[in-house]
Amino acid sequence: MMTGVPTSTAPKRSRARSLLPLAVAAWVVLEIWLLTLVANAAGGLTVFALLAGGFVLGAVVIKRAGRRAFRNLTDGMRQAQAQMQAGERPTAPPPARGSGNAMTMLGGLLLMVPGLLSDVAGLLCLVPGVRERIARMLGRTFERRIAAAGSGSLGGAFRQARIHYPDGKVVQGEVIRDEDRPYDRPRPPLTP
Repeated sequence: MMTGVPTSTAPKRSRARSLLPLAVAAWVVLEIWLLTLVANAAGGLTVFALLAGGFVLGAVVIKRAGRRAFRNLTDGMRQAQAQMQAGERPTAPPPARGSGNAMTMLGGLLLMVPGLLSDVAGLLCLVPGVRERIARMLGRTFERRIAAAGSGSLGGAFRQARIHYPDGKVVQGEVIRDEDRPYDRPRPPLTP
């Protein structure tokens, strides 16, 4: 039955989002094909040893990166506590270049995923020069996406923190705390 009310159409999916399931399926098929080639050439026990070794190595890499991140966190907390005890305002230490653990953890995760291609990609994420190059490339891509994002997206939320009302008004403000006023008594109602 047709009515005069227009039907809503779903927003168009991006090309990358449409091709992602196909790319994942192709990657899985390629991984299985490579594992069968290695199994035919060297035997099933060799494939099992490669998969188990990749999993163990990935777990060790993730554990070391996690410990490093926790150590950096506790060192920063100790430094802030020492600054507070000395009467100074605590400052965040500048991030050290190349000390990020995200690419190391990604490499460990890729090593833990069963497959030879994911193991190669994981090992590449562990090589320092390649790791920094990939991190820079991903950082530039993320910044470009945030800059190109519209105002109704997550990128818009990063660029502005304002309240937009339906009538087009933008309300900016600040919170003022009155420390002398007790908050346990009822407040008068707000009037428009």
